[in-house]
Amino acid sequence: MASPSDTLKWSAQLQVAPSNRRLVGDKITLPQSALEALLAAAPVVSVQNNSVRNLTSDFDPFNPYSFVAERRARAAFEDRQQQLPHPLTFRIENPRNGRAVYAGIQEFSATEGYVGLSAGLLEALGFQDGASSQHTTRESTPSGDVMMANGMGSPKPEIITIHAKQLPKGTYVKLRPLEAGYDPEDWKSLLERHLRDSYTTLTRGELLVVPGARHERFRFLVDKFEPEGDGICIVDTDLEVDIEPLSEDQARETLNKRLEKKKRQQESGEGSSLGGPLDLEQEVQGKVLPGDYVDYELRQWNHGQDLQVVLQVPDDNGSLDLLVSPISSRQRSKPREDEYVFGDLGGRPTKRLKLSHSNVDLEEAESLNLAIHAWRDAAIESTEAARPVTYTLKITAAISEPDTQPDAADSVPSDLSPEDVMCKNCRQVVPKRTLPLHEAFCYRNNILCPKCSGVFLKNSDAWKNHWHCPHDDEHGDDPASRHKHDVLFHPPRPIPCPSCDFKAFNVPILAHHRTTTCPGKEILCQFCHLVVPQQGSDDPEFTDAEVLMSGLTPHELADGARTTDCHLCGKIVRLRDMKTHLRLHDRERFSRPKPRICSNGVCGRTIRADDELRVQKEQLGLCNECFGPLYVSTYDPEGKMLRRRLERRLLQQVMGGCGKPWCHNDDLCKTGHKNVTGEDRVVSAKDGLPMIKPIMDQLSQGVTSGLRFCVDESSQTRRNLAAMMSSGGEYELEWCVKALEEEKGNASNAMEWLKHRAPKIGETVS
Repeated sequence: MASPSDTLKWSAQLQVAPSNRRLVGDKITLPQSALEALLAAAPVVSVQNNSVRNLTSDFDPFNPYSFVAERRARAAFEDRQQQLPHPLTFRIENPRNGRAVYAGIQEFSATEGYVGLSAGLLEALGFQDGASSQHTTRESTPSGDVMMANGMGSPKPEIITIHAKQLPKGTYVKLRPLEAGYDPEDWKSLLERHLRDSYTTLTRGELLVVPGARHERFRFLVDKFEPEGDGICIVDTDLEVDIEPLSEDQARETLNKRLEKKKRQQESGEGSSLGGPLDLEQEVQGKVLPGDYVDYELRQWNHGQDLQVVLQVPDDNGSLDLLVSPISSRQRSKPREDEYVFGDLGGRPTKRLKLSHSNVDLEEAESLNLAIHAWRDAAIESTEAARPVTYTLKITAAISEPDTQPDAADSVPSDLSPEDVMCKNCRQVVPKRTLPLHEAFCYRNNILCPKCSGVFLKNSDAWKNHWHCPHDDEHGDDPASRHKHDVLFHPPRPIPCPSCDFKAFNVPILAHHRTTTCPGKEILCQFCHLVVPQQGSDDPEFTDAEVLMSGLTPHELADGARTTDCHLCGKIVRLRDMKTHLRLHDRERFSRPKPRICSNGVCGRTIRADDELRVQKEQLGLCNECFGPLYVSTYDPEGKMLRRRLERRLLQQVMGGCGKPWCHNDDLCKTGHKNVTGEDRVVSAKDGLPMIKPIMDQLSQGVTSGLRFCVDESSQTRRNLAAMMSSGGEYELEWCVKALEEEKGNASNAMEWLKHRAPKIGETVS
């Protein structure tokens, strides 16, 4: 706990700057002069310099008086300097209504004399209409009165008082949901991401609005935290978060209202369909209310084949939109009118989308989300607009078609017979003998649109309402489709992005922005494994050269700068460089020479390069443990005496056995034969010599594969496990023996060792 002399004391009165959407959570911006004043008011702390060992030249460790001089010199040398606490936290008060809230600093970039506040802080301090809620802050006035201007006189600038206030580190917080029915996929990651990115402090009674991954907004009340007080700091601390459910009566009332509304819609047939999973070649029928979405999901399909999505409306209603977005690590949001990857927002009743398998957006798609949206004009409210629109949806494997299609105005049916001719007005095939009568009727009653080659009755409403957009190729036959096209494609003013400062000229441009370069686009980070915005406040921009070269999003580039230990070599490597680092290990697998195993068919050891007795044992290919009993210091250049010792040992093993209960050397050991077969075999010297003679003949030719000496239990077990592992056909026996030897006989760890350090059979370096 800081002493009173070490506490930062600073306060100021500043005007509230206009709302800035870059500020979220409890973040504020202060002017540059505030930073200078904070540095001037920073407390003086002691910093001991331990780099100098002895400060007195005549220091003598055996003289007690020199210790006193050294202590005094160190006290004088002690460095005292001003230092700002971390993190900087502030208490903000609204003098008009007495409300207060705690906040953290984002940057010192505000205009002189102004302070920038996030939307949540503005609401908590009573600067917005929704600030009068009793749950907004913990320090509302007892009467609940709020000083407000009713437009009389010139509006006075809003003034707030801000104090530097250091808060204790929080260890526990309890959040109370303000309504029932919250059901996110992962509470832990959702709260962890939001609190880490947007908050430095928490205030008792504060309204916490957590945005969900599907455009939901979960509202919580900060009900309790520890240590108790007015606020806590949640940076650099282990914070335990507890969510307290609503009372039983509140939860039951909220859920009953939802169930009653859903039941009423189903009974009346006026509700939207529920959507759900969708299979290839499956035709589904549904209905959707104006302004609603019906979501479908295609989970399995042939990723090497093109897809075609067809949406049809029976009553020629052109208000439905077809929206498609692939779900992958780069796309996590469901398709919506202003956020989709593929879409058809036209006014025609039939919508068709062809999805090419070579499209980059479908490369890593886990599933396809489809949304049927019924467009609704916000300016028009009528009873007819509330009726659901029926539709038929089907997704099929697309059939490849020629890239070029003949123009409809000039196309002539290929199967036109010599007796037939095409009418120039209605493009209909008629017999030659009736052409004069047909043309007389056709030119009198029908009219051909010169732009789209559509044929209409001259006095019909379709022709009177037929329109063509002067800016693009869109056309339609009713005023509603034209109005929809103008609102979506040619709005009177630019459309702002809800996540950044970008403004789009129409809805498709906004949707493309929100699914590509928008900072608020949600991705699944490959390093922190959380669904996060692809660009945070501290992340680089998309125009950064490192972002363009790395192929990562700005968030991943910043998050991947964290380091970790390589599980293979122990080196400290950045997360974003780990793939490249592991490829180096992968190349080492192929450059590493194959290990040599002991020629003893029962032994599970390898021959190390630094083994002793190399000169003699290389004649047999045995490890140190197997060759040790055969070693003598007698000079034997031709190996005759070695072969005699080897023959005696094998004969003794066949006749008398090794006496080890774990031995399974049934061919050349009496004990092993009994352990394996259960029969006691008696072998004399006369019978044993023919058994070992083939082995001795092979040794004279330099072949040692027939040697089978009894070994210890662990070595024999490793050899048997290695044989079983190599029988799978992935790794050679030598690598399996080496892996088991390195992992002390643990089979699961040995398989992991093989995965990272041994080449597979037939595998080549990539």
